[in-house]
Amino acid sequence: MAEIATVARPYAEAVFRLAKEANAVNVWSDQLGYVQVVASDAEMQRLSNDPKVEAAQLVELFLGVLGKEVDASIANFITLLIENNRIDVLPEIVHQFEALKAKEGGVLDAQVTSAYPMTAEQIAELSVRLEKKFNRKVSATVSVDPALIGGMIVAVGDEVYDASVRGKLQGMAYALKR
Repeated sequence: MAEIATVARPYAEAVFRLAKEANAVNVWSDQLGYVQVVASDAEMQRLSNDPKVEAAQLVELFLGVLGKEVDASIANFITLLIENNRIDVLPEIVHQFEALKAKEGGVLDAQVTSAYPMTAEQIAELSVRLEKKFNRKVSATVSVDPALIGGMIVAVGDEVYDASVRGKLQGMAYALKR
């Protein structure tokens, strides 16, 4: 996973810089999302991993599927990725591009894993608390994992806050073994 992130980072930074210079960050974001949908298609993945399919053929097919939905800059970027055999890194590039976009906009992404479904009110209250802590706007994405038993785990950037029952039990077990 770290290797993919390392490979994707220069691409994401370059694309973000290009989009920012063109004052088209939102346009690039939308188009990269569309490109990612095409790239994640099972048949497209099969073809991109097939050694019998040449890069030029894959570029022609990929751009043919994208059609007029993407501009020339995106088409050039996709061509570059395919020719360098990096199309499989596209999801991570898009993820890092979106992270750069959020950082530029002052929005932090918070991944919340809760033991039980959270109401909209609870999510809003948690977002307000996180915004106060980080002094920035926070966008929370919530998922449910019953294995947590109770509580939640909140990941914001590199920081992880484990307030789950499972985490507390694991901490106690570790302390007792020492």
